[in-house]
Amino acid sequence: MRKGVGVVCIILGVLLLVKGHDVGSSFASRIKEDFEGVPVEASQRLYLAGTIFGLLGLLLIFWKKR
Repeated sequence: MRKGVGVVCIILGVLLLVKGHDVGSSFASRIKEDFEGVPVEASQRLYLAGTIFGLLGLLLIFWKKR
């Protein structure tokens, strides 16, 4: 059960990272970053969420029960 949930978390994490990359590299995002000088917050949130879900998935898969 834990491994199944871990795999789902890893898949969700990868999808969020890909979506964050798409949002961050869009044309509107580049224009906004050029004018404001800061990256778009949506892409940062997606990167963070993807990283957290990926690490949680790895933890669920590889953490040994005692």
